[in-house]
Amino acid sequence: MLTLTEPAIRALERFIASSGEPVAGLRVTINGGGCSGYQYGMKLESAAGQDDVVLDCGGVSVFVDPTSAPLLSGVTVDFVDSIEGSGFKFENPNATASCACGSSFSA
Repeated sequence: MLTLTEPAIRALERFIASSGEPVAGLRVTINGGGCSGYQYGMKLESAAGQDDVVLDCGGVSVFVDPTSAPLLSGVTVDFVDSIEGSGFKFENPNATASCACGSSFSA
């Protein structure tokens, strides 16, 4: 359903290790909003939700709610660290258009 690249896994491992709270995994969501209609969301979670799809991505648990799952099918999440800045980048084959900043899309 969703793939994390090696740089994304390493970045998440660093974030999880430095978290002051217990972390069970990463929640990835799709929400309405952004300049193109849908917006990606990510946050560390202490537990999966009852209806979540739970994925093992290179040792990192990823939680996806049933509403977000169809829009995340085939998505690759990368972590980019460059002179312009660093952050997570989503490559979504379901997107018919996306904004210039890459944080929202339409399907």
